[in-house]
Amino acid sequence: MPTPSVRGRLLWFELMTTDLDAAERFYAAVVGWKPKASNASSMPMRYTEWHRSDGVPVGGAMALTPEMAGVPPHWMLYFGVDSFADGAAQATKLGAGPLSPVIDVPNVGRMQTLKDPQGAPFSIYQPNEPPPPTEGEPTVGDVSWLELYTTDSAAAFAFYRDLFGWQSTENMDMGEMGVYRMFGQSARSLGGMMTKMGDMAHMPSAWLIYFWVPEIRAAAKRVTDNGGTVINGPMQVPGGTWILQGTDPQGAFFCLNAAKE
Repeated sequence: MPTPSVRGRLLWFELMTTDLDAAERFYAAVVGWKPKASNASSMPMRYTEWHRSDGVPVGGAMALTPEMAGVPPHWMLYFGVDSFADGAAQATKLGAGPLSPVIDVPNVGRMQTLKDPQGAPFSIYQPNEPPPPTEGEPTVGDVSWLELYTTDSAAAFAFYRDLFGWQSTENMDMGEMGVYRMFGQSARSLGGMMTKMGDMAHMPSAWLIYFWVPEIRAAAKRVTDNGGTVINGPMQVPGGTWILQGTDPQGAFFCLNAAKE
């Protein structure tokens, strides 16, 4: 039986932070993850895995190193490629540039952090072992939506379409905010892209990541009760779900998504 393709799938997400202990406490309280120390002996530094309540690992976290001085706390997304060499070559051909060396993690896979032609960081990742098939609707602790804020959403979509095979699923006219371009695989929307306008124009191009929680207002209270800041929301969005955007106590930007208010 052929190995299922991982091209364009979000395989992992990772928090880079200034205080790993504090981040573990915050996201355990807010999202409901169970932080566990990685048992990978190949990791040269302490590494935390985020596990859902059912024990499934979905992401990780590590402290920013001295070599990363000046880099603010942030979330990184790892998208699958079936062949690292082919994926890296294609990304370069399409205008991406390197932000890290190629990293080989024994028993895990090969990866590299890149910046897309509009400057947004992302990582490509060829795992040693194929991950489980993509599940249906998100459960608590899963990534439920991805969002790219960029200087040119049409050009950005063309880049990721050619690199990952993403398809256009719907375009939404946001008036003065421009067009919101939704993308996905097999006609299922995974996220959206929009061109930065107005007050957002000065912000660097970046991916935002939405984590699924049961109820949005209760989650907003957990954010503030545990030292985080709610920047935008809670608010209902087209489709009926609820979102908020905020920062954790160390300053990393994150988003939450829920079916209920």
